[in-house]
Amino acid sequence: MGRIFEKRKAKMFARYDRMAKTFTRIGREITIAVKLGGVEPAGNPRLRAALQEARASNMPKDRVEAAIQRALGRQADTLQEVLYEGYAPHGVALMIETATDNPTRTVANLRSYFNKYGGSLAQNGAVEFLFQRRGVFKVPAQALSREEMELLLIEAGADDIEYDDDEDIVIAYSSFEDFGRMQRALEERGVELKLAQLQWIPLSTVSLTDEQMDDVARLIEHIEQDEDVQHVYHNIA
Repeated sequence: MGRIFEKRKAKMFARYDRMAKTFTRIGREITIAVKLGGVEPAGNPRLRAALQEARASNMPKDRVEAAIQRALGRQADTLQEVLYEGYAPHGVALMIETATDNPTRTVANLRSYFNKYGGSLAQNGAVEFLFQRRGVFKVPAQALSREEMELLLIEAGADDIEYDDDEDIVIAYSSFEDFGRMQRALEERGVELKLAQLQWIPLSTVSLTDEQMDDVARLIEHIEQDEDVQHVYHNIA
């Protein structure tokens, strides 16, 4: 069928692989959210955020329902959140959120990635001080005028606001403590949330050359492909 077809097929399967990984990650987030906060989204900010991400990612409803049902069964008893810390090449700090039913397997896999690509898995607390846990919200930039949008976000609890002109969105940040309150305030005002998530935001960043960036990217790519990994955060500028 020719080389062009083979390239197109490889690209298509790569997209399907990313989609499957995304659905698996969101499904685990839904399961943990239900396990910790109950099945009713109205009283569970984390579940509402996970369901919003599922809709934004076009995750099939049957997979969403399956994730909820897992949380209500015995299978969820062994699923736990574990945070790992480490250093990639060139001094880049990494925070790795996982959802795993076998931490022994997870840490062994992560250690092998770090060893192979020139990094090191660190002890708890060795990297965390370089980051801050914050709420991150993404909303369409065209929903309101810039002035109205800023006023709305500040009233809802935002302590920092950025604009991404490439994606045509506004990114607002809140403290960890105000995440649920801000999420609720924006929902009550009818603001479309493209993302509402707690993330590890670096307090300072490091600059890399293109070659150094490639070294770090190889490690992060392999970490993100691991089935137990939910999110990877770094402090690259």
